Amino acid sequence: MIYVRQGRRQGRPQPSRKKGARHRRTSGWNGAVGEPGQYAAWRIQTVTGLIEPGELGPTLMHEHLLIDIRPPPMRMAMAVEDEEPVQACDCFKLTWGQKSLASNRRLDQPDIILAELSEMHAAGGRALVELTVGGLRPDPNGLAALSQKSGVHVVMGCGHYVEAYQDEANANRSADDFAREMIEQLTVGAWGTEVKAGIIGEIGCQAPWTPQERRVMQGALTAQAETGAAVNAHPGRSPDQPFELAAYVREFGAPADRFIISHLDRTFSDLDQYLRLADTGVVIELDLFGLEVTNYYLNPDIDLPNDGARLKLIRGMIERGHLERIVISHDICTRNRLCHYGGHGYQHIFANIVPLMLRRGFDQAEIDALLVGNPARLLTFR
Repeated sequence: MIYVRQGRRQGRPQPSRKKGARHRRTSGWNGAVGEPGQYAAWRIQTVTGLIEPGELGPTLMHEHLLIDIRPPPMRMAMAVEDEEPVQACDCFKLTWGQKSLASNRRLDQPDIILAELSEMHAAGGRALVELTVGGLRPDPNGLAALSQKSGVHVVMGCGHYVEAYQDEANANRSADDFAREMIEQLTVGAWGTEVKAGIIGEIGCQAPWTPQERRVMQGALTAQAETGAAVNAHPGRSPDQPFELAAYVREFGAPADRFIISHLDRTFSDLDQYLRLADTGVVIELDLFGLEVTNYYLNPDIDLPNDGARLKLIRGMIERGHLERIVISHDICTRNRLCHYGGHGYQHIFANIVPLMLRRGFDQAEIDALLVGNPARLLTFR
């Protein structure tokens, strides 16, 4: 049975003061159920409006529906109409990095994405978090249209990706300016629309972390303090950087249990690293489900786990007591990972991984925590 985990409301400590930051007590629903109306102010902000936490359902916590992840030099080098199209037979070579196509790095075909979302819905998925942010050409109105047509709840991110993708004007912006922008995206509308974000991020970071990216992150944590929204971070590809981010959150005085670190299955190589990071209190995200190849061409120094190995890592963290600190997803941002082009699509976790989890000894309560309870808790704020 799918359910949102219940528990006692926990008070949050007042964040410590940091010069230049505007801290407030952070508001976030923690899955608790009490007297009628006790949590009436807590909602989840989707691209089509507010919903109750219990309406969210099984959720993917890191995806992209409409995105242009071509590096800026690639965008400038060739017009879209001149790009070689992706074919299903390209899927393997694109995944291994044997072949590179600019068109593979654009998700801008709404009809295809709508069909992919329909497959996800048929497999049991009900919601996803779409983290296309500044530098990746976000399309809030496009997301709202896809959500309305598919019946899938979409929670949109805000903020900025890594510095190489950011607008040149960001070089002269302050942390407070970034914070004001993200607060507006959460409370008024994002990217020139009336569509509101429901989470901060993915906030882009590199290794080494650049001063500009640090200012964006400081702005993100300040916006979190003002709004209560969770933050999702895109770490650099060094195994040290997730710990650097966790330390930064602690120094800032932000709530670690509302700070999600993405892409750890392309960053860490063994369970001990996951356990040490989970012990800091941040949320662990394994978001490359469906990538079953060893090679990660963007970081040849690490061997990617397959989905079975990902489940073993999750089991190890659960045994350490970290069930409430784990979320999962696919992070689809290229065409070759869509079913239409020969990939696994957004349906994979619901159609294939959930049955595999049951065969591997996960119980339904654990599955519901990963796909329903944890996302609902993280996405709910006031």
